[in-house]
Amino acid sequence: PDMASIIFMIPGLVGLLLQQQTLLLTAFAIVREKEMGTVEQILVTPIRPWEVMLGKIMPNIAIAFFNMSTILALGILWFDVPFNGDIWLFFALAFLFLFTSLGLGILISTVATSQKQAQELARLLILPSMMLSGFIFPREAMPPVLQWLGSLIPVTYFLKISRGIITKGVGLDSLHEPVIALVIFGVVVFLLSARTFRTRLD
Repeated sequence: PDMASIIFMIPGLVGLLLQQQTLLLTAFAIVREKEMGTVEQILVTPIRPWEVMLGKIMPNIAIAFFNMSTILALGILWFDVPFNGDIWLFFALAFLFLFTSLGLGILISTVATSQKQAQELARLLILPSMMLSGFIFPREAMPPVLQWLGSLIPVTYFLKISRGIITKGVGLDSLHEPVIALVIFGVVVFLLSARTFRTRLD
């Protein structure tokens, strides 16, 4: 209401950094195994593909939640951004969003053959996420085609969740549409990435 842009930008920045970090770290961690030639060593062990995948993403989840907490703390304590909603609901839905981002990172790693290629593929998603998700420009002011393209980006829905909980203090009853969209995205992307990852290992 007082036109303070920082209150609008910090919740959006949380979503973008969560996506960028988990996507890049997960893709790099798996592609690095290809570059070093250690994938073959993994294949001869009794470890299952889903266990390899889980081992690669668990540290990234911990790092992402630590960084997210740091950003929130700086936003609240340093920039005076009010947190009006339920902090535990925010963390729970952030974990749901991480699930989708991790799946995208694994999906990129199955296609990329080097870390440089993985970085370029990640940029194909990161740049549209900044421009079409509503982080900078309101989606309502975009042409219908761009709004449709933005609806295919998971961070679009997390921005609604983040800004709704932090700035408005809304609950789950007001966020059911973006939450359902994230659940669908998460399940589809993670199953697809897990299947592709297993196929590549086989």
